[in-house]
Amino acid sequence: MTLVSLAARALSSLAVVGASLWLVPALWFRLPGPEGLRTTVAALAAVLGLVCVIALWWPQASAIRWRLMGSYLMLLVASLAWWASITPRADRDWAPEVAHLVEGQVVTPARDEASPASARAEAATQGEVLHLEQVRNFVWHSAEDYTPRWESRDYPLEELTSVDLLTSHWMGPQIAHTLVSFGFADGRYLAFSVEIRKERTEQFSTLGGMFKQYELAVIAADERDIIRVRSNMRGEQVHLYRVQMPREMIRELLLAYVDEAETLRTQPRFYNTATSNCTTLVYAMMTRLTDGLPLDYRLLLSGYLPEYVADQDALSDAAPFAELKASSLINPAAIAADEHPDGDFSRLIRAGIPGADQPSF
Repeated sequence: MTLVSLAARALSSLAVVGASLWLVPALWFRLPGPEGLRTTVAALAAVLGLVCVIALWWPQASAIRWRLMGSYLMLLVASLAWWASITPRADRDWAPEVAHLVEGQVVTPARDEASPASARAEAATQGEVLHLEQVRNFVWHSAEDYTPRWESRDYPLEELTSVDLLTSHWMGPQIAHTLVSFGFADGRYLAFSVEIRKERTEQFSTLGGMFKQYELAVIAADERDIIRVRSNMRGEQVHLYRVQMPREMIRELLLAYVDEAETLRTQPRFYNTATSNCTTLVYAMMTRLTDGLPLDYRLLLSGYLPEYVADQDALSDAAPFAELKASSLINPAAIAADEHPDGDFSRLIRAGIPGADQPSF
């Protein structure tokens, strides 16, 4: 066997193995039909790939080697064409907690046209109100039992005072769900979460999330809903950090979330566990607002995201990071807040968090 032939077989083997690592789970997760059919087709594709690799190195298989490779190539081309035909949709039978994406617009009060132009512009800016529809405010009785509520709310943009980063650890210290919550002068908080938009009968799968299993959703919610379901109902470890950010950038980030939701309502996109998720989407929004944010492994291992934000000098300077981290767990306060169902959940979970009583700018 010549060196060229050896190299060609090695490269062909790697190509078949690499293609199979995509093809087999893609068929299993997304091929229409019952699980038995999907399993059978995926297994046959895996066997064909294995046979091709064996034939590449087995001298006695020289007569059928390239016919097998041709068959595998035809399967791969057909699968790629089928894969391209799978497009995201906005009209599925969604699970109730992601049934609606937040809708919003900035409105301004009526202006006195007799006033000077500069005065009218200043009044418009100071009077801008973010009007939102479909703000989630579910009452969770357990992780599976809830009373659904979708509300309309108004938030004066001039009263924005803070932005907080929350990480909800559901798979050990390395992996967490990322939430961002905006605080207002009247004590209200509005939390945003980028989530999978699963269908009513679906369950989350980390691997499935890499194979067009779910669409993306941007949910705006009351903190007592979207934080409490994680800390109190699901038992996830939730950490909260006050972020330092210029006031205008806080405003722009809030509006970026609303714009992202508006875009997804008309142009749905697929969630991807690695490239389009609750952390990378926030990173993409931030890169549009500021320059110089580096790519980092902690954008994937999102449980370490607070360390990344601290390295950008963007966390509260009320204490060193080690102290911020040690004080960030809000589960005890969130659970204790259940004893005061009519109390201020947002205020209670921030008790003892360094910098949480200070504005972000």
